[in-house]
Amino acid sequence: MCDQCDTSRMTRRGALGLAGFGAALASGMMTTGKARAADGPGTSLTPDQALAQLEAGNRRYVASPEACVINMTKRREEVAGGQAPWATIVSCADSRVPPELIFGGLSLGELFVVRNAGNTVDTTALGTLEYGAAVLKSPVIVVMGHQACGAVSAACDVVTKNATYPGAIGPMIEPIVPAAIAARAKGGDFVDQSVRENVLRTVRRLKATGPLISDLSGSGKVKIVGAYYNLASGKVDFIV
Repeated sequence: MCDQCDTSRMTRRGALGLAGFGAALASGMMTTGKARAADGPGTSLTPDQALAQLEAGNRRYVASPEACVINMTKRREEVAGGQAPWATIVSCADSRVPPELIFGGLSLGELFVVRNAGNTVDTTALGTLEYGAAVLKSPVIVVMGHQACGAVSAACDVVTKNATYPGAIGPMIEPIVPAAIAARAKGGDFVDQSVRENVLRTVRRLKATGPLISDLSGSGKVKIVGAYYNLASGKVDFIV
């Protein structure tokens, strides 16, 4: 994977367009109702190109998963002044699902990532996604669930066993419960079906949420897709 990663990363570096962008981003979020960093160029990749790059990265990870050796000091210096991530990932907080690794051993400044148990989108996550799409101009949003998700399993137990959980764990998984209820009627592996249903519902919600993300999605500037990660094989299946 290393040689291919290095080659593709050099191509992406040329597309980052960081000159002059970092000062605007670092100076703050809002001025006269607009995010000052919105004037930055962002990536040159189209939504389809960004999605294809994620797919190619995952193929590298599955076929040749040895870790790349990256000059992190140099890369850290390259992105210290600003960022222009070319993809946004909504992923579970599960320690076995690090997006930068499973999409091909990516480096600093390439992915804009939201992670929480169950890959749900609350107000904080939604605001983060809006920032990534509208301000940083990330052209694709991938909502990714995974095999044997603990948060989804807990929601399934709420449905089938009336389970309860202490502290904030119960409220955290509440948004997943409707997906589990819908998935139960489909048959098959209950947890697996619930994971996929949870992803699809989040994708639909993002496409309908406005005005920022829904408008960008409707105009074709941002593509929103679902994905399912197989823990055993390392393969990501995209649901476009």
